[in-house]
This record gives sequence, C-alpha cells and structure tokens, in this order.
Amino acid sequence: MVEHTNFSSAFGRATGTAALLAGGAVAAGAAVLGYGLYETQKFGLRRETVKVLPRGARDIRVLHLSDIHMIPGQALKRRWLHRLADERPDYVINTGDNLSHRDGVPALIDALKPLMAFPGAFVPGSNCYYGPRMKNPLRYLSASSGTPNPSSRDKLPFEEMHRAFGSAGWVNMTNRAYSTVLNGIRLDLTGIDDPHLDRDQFAGWPQGSVTGYQAPHVRIALTHAPYQRVLDQLTEAGADIIFAGHTHGGQVCIPGYGALVSNCDLPTWRARGLTEWEYAGRTVPLNVSAGLGHSRFAPFRIACPPEAVLLTLTARD
Repeated sequence: MVEHTNFSSAFGRATGTAALLAGGAVAAGAAVLGYGLYETQKFGLRRETVKVLPRGARDIRVLHLSDIHMIPGQALKRRWLHRLADERPDYVINTGDNLSHRDGVPALIDALKPLMAFPGAFVPGSNCYYGPRMKNPLRYLSASSGTPNPSSRDKLPFEEMHRAFGSAGWVNMTNRAYSTVLNGIRLDLTGIDDPHLDRDQFAGWPQGSVTGYQAPHVRIALTHAPYQRVLDQLTEAGADIIFAGHTHGGQVCIPGYGALVSNCDLPTWRARGLTEWEYAGRTVPLNVSAGLGHSRFAPFRIACPPEAVLLTLTARD
C-alpha cells in the first residue's frame, strides 16, 4: 500500500506554525517596547558619598542632573524634578542635554525653577544646541558614529535656556574656570563644552593668589560626554572629582550584564554610576549619570531607569 502525502495540508500546517511564531515575536517585541516606554517614567534618586574634601571640612551635598531631554508636556517629569528641591542640596550641577524639542524651554525652566533657588553650575550637551534626528532606533545599539553633523539638525534655543539659568545664579561653565566658597570650602570648578561635538577646550583652573592653594579647596570638573581624552586631561590636571552624563546609562541594558553601548569611547561598564578613573598616576572619582530623559525619537529605556544623583562630598580620612 502506497501512502500519499497531502502537500496542501502540510503546507497549511507549516504556514500556520510560521504565522504563530511571527505573531509571538511581534507580541514579545511589543511587550518589550511597552515596558521600555513605562521605564522612562520610573524616576529615581541615586545617593553616593565621596571622600574628596580636605580633612575637617563640612559635608557638601551636590545634586547632579543630566540629560533631561525636555519635551513640551511631560508633567510627571516636571513634578518629580520639583520634588528634588525637598532634598535641599548645597549645590546643583547640570551636565547638559536639557532639551529634545525646540519648544521645550518653558517646560524645562518650570521643572527646574525650585532647584534654581540653590547655587549651581552647568555645561551644555549636543542636545542643548541641536535637536535630535529621527533615525532607525537599532542604530543606537551600534558603536558611536562620531561627531554629529550640526548642519543637518534643528538649532535649539539654548541662549534662552542659558539666560534663564544665569538669571537664577547658575554659572555657565562652558570652557571656563570659576571659583566660589561653600560651607567654608573653596570650590574650584572647570567645565568644558561638549566633547561629542568636538567643542571641548580645557580652561585650566581658577587663578588666585600665589598662596591661594594653601587654603582648603576642592577641584570639581564638569563635562557632558565622558570621552577618554577629556577624562585623561582633567585627571592629569588635578581634578578631585569629575561629573558627566551623555551615556543614558546605556539606555538599553541586559540584566546581569549591563549597558551595550555608551555612545562614546567610555567602557560600557562605566556607563552609569560612580567609578574611579585612573591616568598619569592619579585616581579620580568619576560620576556618570544615567540621565533623566531620552530622545523624543527613542522613547524607551530597558533595565536602565532614569535618575538624578545626590552626592555627599565628605572629608578625606
């Protein structure tokens, strides 16, 4: 007896199986993207303590903000930023990428208004100068493609934003050195323009009297993008602590592994958190914020919730 295969039936079963698999993949992808969108709203405050002040100095509490990427609306983000003022920081440091839309400045200033009651300093990022571009979101998972081309991007009203910051007393540290006194300690700050746009020019440290460095002081460096060349330069120049953002903590991370990319040449395991940078025989605390926002064209985070950071600078042993 010869058995005859029903090819139409077999083809139908195979097609049905393929359709089920494809449907399952689409459903799984939609679930991941849905969770990624949800995680963009899971704002958190990371707390760190760093021993960088002279012996006997009183603590200084620094609130580090980065990568807010404000878009008109975003009421939840604005309310959460308002509540950060309840922490009563001694100083606020903003390391750039504040906007993701040219109409985002009013919402940004409203969100930061309670925090601008405290002294602070800031440096810009590329998304302070230029708006993000729509592109394939999978490109974010590839290595950094180099310096963005500003000619193909929408200019953002950063001057308006910087005027508002300055009117509140926040100091623009764009390729600048500045000194102030807080809790009896002189803060010597240096900041650089965004290395991601190749605008960085190290201005050195504030110039004082010949005996000025005998007084208790701490050297604080600000940069938006933590490129290795910049970290090396700041470390060799004598920074006591470096603040940076830009990486979004990887934005898409694998639980148990971490970030897949850092959007610069920073090793991915340093894409978020407090680590130590070593160069020229010196070791410097490096705080990289995962940031509070995202490009409006890539509205997701996976295993990498948004954050602000409250660092307590305390005396060395």
